Amino acid sequence: MAVLLRDAIKPNLLQTLANTLAFVHAGSFANIAHGNSSIIADQIAAKCADYVITESGFGADCGAEKSMNIKCRYSGITPNVVVIVATIRALKMHGGVGKVVAGKPLSEELLQENIPALEKGGQNLAKMIENMKLFGIPVVVAINSFATDTQNEIEALKKLSIEYGADAAVLSNHWAEGGEGARELAEAVAAAADKPSDFKFLYPLDASIEEKMTTIATKIYGADGIDISPLAAKKIKQFEEAGFDKLPICMAKTHLSLSHDPKLKGRPTGFTVPIRDIKASVGAGFLYALLGDMRTMPGLPSSPAGERVDLDLKTDKVVGMF
Repeated sequence: MAVLLRDAIKPNLLQTLANTLAFVHAGSFANIAHGNSSIIADQIAAKCADYVITESGFGADCGAEKSMNIKCRYSGITPNVVVIVATIRALKMHGGVGKVVAGKPLSEELLQENIPALEKGGQNLAKMIENMKLFGIPVVVAINSFATDTQNEIEALKKLSIEYGADAAVLSNHWAEGGEGARELAEAVAAAADKPSDFKFLYPLDASIEEKMTTIATKIYGADGIDISPLAAKKIKQFEEAGFDKLPICMAKTHLSLSHDPKLKGRPTGFTVPIRDIKASVGAGFLYALLGDMRTMPGLPSSPAGERVDLDLKTDKVVGMF
């Protein structure tokens, strides 16, 4: 860990093709961790520009919720506007059309105009917008365009986004035109950032562990409630006795559904979230609950190479790397 943190504590300074400043720092997958860029990077960026865009991984049910309830508590920085990125093909998939398989070509069904499927799958976006409005912040929907999107679908999605409560919905064509293709989006985001906001957390830290998890499951995922396993209940009691019950909660769940079940698309209802286990990341400042069949670490050998890497504190040299 010393070797990793020796250099990793410093944000990576990059730039876009248009020479815009960009930091890449500590963004972890939001299905198993907080899924956000580091507080350090955000604080430095805020000193360098009038507007700072910071990413929250996956959807408004994963990274964005954790950004608000965990990251904002520790940083003291709250957003002026939330940008939700949506694609027409993803919403049609949530509407029951086609199947997305990693590494394989998209189903032809997803590439054909289908307004009914878009409207049905749009309920997923509606919930994402609703989730962000719970925190009292304006929302802009960025329609990430693809060449296969039709004008009818684009106009339908803009209309749906406004009906769902977004302050603006703008097509972004940056993949083809670079920064100029995102100009209208940037203007919409800047305008929304100037609107009044009333930021608030979803739950107080003095709520019980069970109450915090229930709040996230019901208000963000749309579940009926939670089901705590005997193992998780035992862990909760231990954490309460250790004084960790005042920490925020990081829910480890699939990013493929609003629920814990990747097969439940759109805006599922009538489900209960199973809390299989709960663990403490006290250094990071949160407890993390495992929802259903969720793995938090990729497969490793019994003796991974990382165990042999160390830092010589006398010379400040990394040893054991090769």
